[in-house]
Amino acid sequence: MTPPGRGRRRNAPRRKREQPAPPEWEPKTKLGKLVRSGSIKTMADALKTGLPVREPEIIDVLLPELEDEVIDVNMVQRMTDSGRRIKFVITVAVGNKDGFVGFGQAKGKEVGSSIRKAIDNAKLNMIGIRRGCGSWECGCKKPHTVPFAVKGKSGSVEITLKPAPHGIGLATGNVAKKILTLAGVNDCWAFTRGKTKTTVNYAKAVFDALGKNAEMRVLPSEVSKVGIMSGSIPSEDKPKMPETIDDKKEVKEAS
Repeated sequence: MTPPGRGRRRNAPRRKREQPAPPEWEPKTKLGKLVRSGSIKTMADALKTGLPVREPEIIDVLLPELEDEVIDVNMVQRMTDSGRRIKFVITVAVGNKDGFVGFGQAKGKEVGSSIRKAIDNAKLNMIGIRRGCGSWECGCKKPHTVPFAVKGKSGSVEITLKPAPHGIGLATGNVAKKILTLAGVNDCWAFTRGKTKTTVNYAKAVFDALGKNAEMRVLPSEVSKVGIMSGSIPSEDKPKMPETIDDKKEVKEAS
């Protein structure tokens, strides 16, 4: 029999362990200190400085509405003297669906920790893209598609992104559709060559094309002609989605 004052009752409630609060971010780089002090408030200003992004917390502060998408999970095996070693290679894309997108990869023994590491790597590889209305069939001058045709390549996969008129949607493969959606492109034609079943090379080719979209030199006359805008766009300039059949039915029933 347990002496009084010792042991624990069976029906006694257990004490919950208090989880420690996450440590506050202490920037170590020059760009991080500028963001923490409030000197830089937007992602576009951070990219214009030319300083490298070394801390993922910078992206968390400047783009709090960031979304992520796991593109591919690949298992890699290596045979050693002690047995078979298994690791996972994760490919992730992140974006705010408004002109900024990133791409990253990571490898580790566990899937969860590798995904988090890949998301951090994608944040460090963030770029701002240009959008406009480069389709001769549209001419609305709204930033809903790519302003001009760009090509990207990775391995045997080659992809060409071409401007599409408003309402076409993303006429691309599933992998390219995920990345373009995160980048904020609503309409686009895509033409591919090579073995697109290789998901990682397909995703890298799309990101390479978006990178060339951001780096290409554009004349000032073309900016006003096509309505090119870089990065995030104001809410009043965002293109309105076309009405669907269900929306028209709701309007008629309400009237």
